[in-house]
Amino acid sequence: MSLDIPDPLQRWRLLLGDPAESACGGLSAEAKAADAALDWLYGRDSDRASRGERSAGLGPSALSTPDWINTIHTLFPKEVIERLEQDAVERYGIDEVVTNLEVLERIEPSESLLRAVLHTKHLMNPEVLAAARKLVAEVVRRIIEKLATEVRQAFSGSRDRRRRSRMKVARNFDFKQTLAANLHRYDPERRKLYVERPVFISRTKRHAEPWDIILLIDQSGSMVDSVIHSAVMAACLWQLPGMRTRLVAFDTAVVDLTADVSDPVELLMKVQLGGGTDIAKAVGYAQSLVANPARSIVVLVSDFYEGGGPHELVRRVKALVESGAKVLGLAALDATAEPNYDREMAARLVREGAQIGAMTPGQLAGWLAEKVQG
Repeated sequence: MSLDIPDPLQRWRLLLGDPAESACGGLSAEAKAADAALDWLYGRDSDRASRGERSAGLGPSALSTPDWINTIHTLFPKEVIERLEQDAVERYGIDEVVTNLEVLERIEPSESLLRAVLHTKHLMNPEVLAAARKLVAEVVRRIIEKLATEVRQAFSGSRDRRRRSRMKVARNFDFKQTLAANLHRYDPERRKLYVERPVFISRTKRHAEPWDIILLIDQSGSMVDSVIHSAVMAACLWQLPGMRTRLVAFDTAVVDLTADVSDPVELLMKVQLGGGTDIAKAVGYAQSLVANPARSIVVLVSDFYEGGGPHELVRRVKALVESGAKVLGLAALDATAEPNYDREMAARLVREGAQIGAMTPGQLAGWLAEKVQG
């Protein structure tokens, strides 16, 4: 059962910390436990500690990490638990949240914890790594569940309003044509339109020679969100007919992970975050994979901070574009698509014919479908 504190004074006391006790009164036993759990985490904030805020007399050493996890799962609702666990990992860098077996078996799977696992998996012993893999698998399953639908919809074919369809499914329903075809059945007294003939639009599909989609993924630490969504996107594209998908991770070395593209969990567990960045080398590898430029799309997911040769990167992107391949550079590929990237380098690549942007995975699916079907 989660914590329930209806008393406004008790709520203010929890919010303001120990200095407010003289004005708000003491806390109940349950509220004291919540206060200690909050102080275990947020008491690490040096600015707040220097002002005397949120001090309940129980410093960070009063609870072990497993004890803290058990406490917050007892006291708080799910959305609060997720926020506390996220802050523990991302704001305060408490690696034990994802390297302690007891904690991993209890913690609520989330994308923030998946990011933490990818950063710290090299610290884990085999038993902890097995538990971490289960967490990764559950988070990936949730992402795929959402993204797979968006990918299927994007690649289901463009709508052709010139032809009617016998496939009476919701995605083919033509609202405007249905309205026009049934206006004579409008009942002004009841103010209702009775539909006798719903209209459905046909969709065109163009499948000829397969398309080659080459995803180049920058695995520097700042790109972790994009790495996660690139792996899931590759798995979704892999299942589409008429598509050959390759996934390549790079830092100063280039690693072809295509053999694991159908298993994003295995793929993510092989990613090595951090290190330098040689984008030109990765683009050069992509060039070696292009057999039919007219039906090839290279998607470069990177912040474009080139640690190798900037001129060589520009030259290779230009060669790809001139060969007839499409080059899309993504400064971010994640749920928020908020990029932080080298704008000068991105501008140079645009001048050579690349398209640069930041997209959610669903938007990337739509862009790919437009290029493949158009």
